[in-house]
Amino acid sequence: MGAKRFAILHCAEDSEYVKKIYGGYFGVYVRMLAEEGETWDVYRVVSGEFPDDEEIGLYDGFVITGSCNDAHGNDVWICKLLTLIKKLDSMKKKILGICFGHQILSRALGGKTGRNVSGWDIGVKTIHLSPASELFSSLKTPATLSVIEIHQDEVRELPPKAEVLAWSDKTKIEMFRYGDHILGIQGHPEYTEDILQHLVDRLILRRMIDESLAEEVKAKLGARKPDRDALKKLCINFLKARL
Repeated sequence: MGAKRFAILHCAEDSEYVKKIYGGYFGVYVRMLAEEGETWDVYRVVSGEFPDDEEIGLYDGFVITGSCNDAHGNDVWICKLLTLIKKLDSMKKKILGICFGHQILSRALGGKTGRNVSGWDIGVKTIHLSPASELFSSLKTPATLSVIEIHQDEVRELPPKAEVLAWSDKTKIEMFRYGDHILGIQGHPEYTEDILQHLVDRLILRRMIDESLAEEVKAKLGARKPDRDALKKLCINFLKARL
């Protein structure tokens, strides 16, 4: 068997800070997921760059990133991404969706997304994992995990036949699985607390959140660490079919 090959479907514009410190969000994801001997490519779908049919067949799996855009929007690139997801699903390609990626997967497969009625969810939050899922039992994952969250949208209704894997006090669908080939995660297993603080600062500059909320989030940074190792293991084992 040849070396595995994966593609990042990049749905956000990189800030200068993230490019300088982390090599862009592509670098953030590769740092979390890549292993020796693998090939990782990026398609900046937010800028209209998509794999063609021949390229799709080259990949063992795809990762859909977060975004500043709404998964319930109808931008040209979002509509094109929905079509691509349906094609990848028909081919049973492995897909891991994070935040926006989680939401757009649900929409493409027949679910519903929208604004979280209780507003922004930002910080290191606790999610509760389904004890019935073999996905967690095979990895001996704890019953709860701490994960970095920064979102104002959510999956409101899952696609038919999808399985809820995790939930939180604020978001009822924190993680879902569709068949054996698609996994959506609302939180950000790839983020560091430094990235979270940077994004909070950007939201303040854009006047997208109240300063009081931003100060509350910053005051709590460092009080509880995200379970990055457990989340990384979960993502890698799902994406690379080790379960």
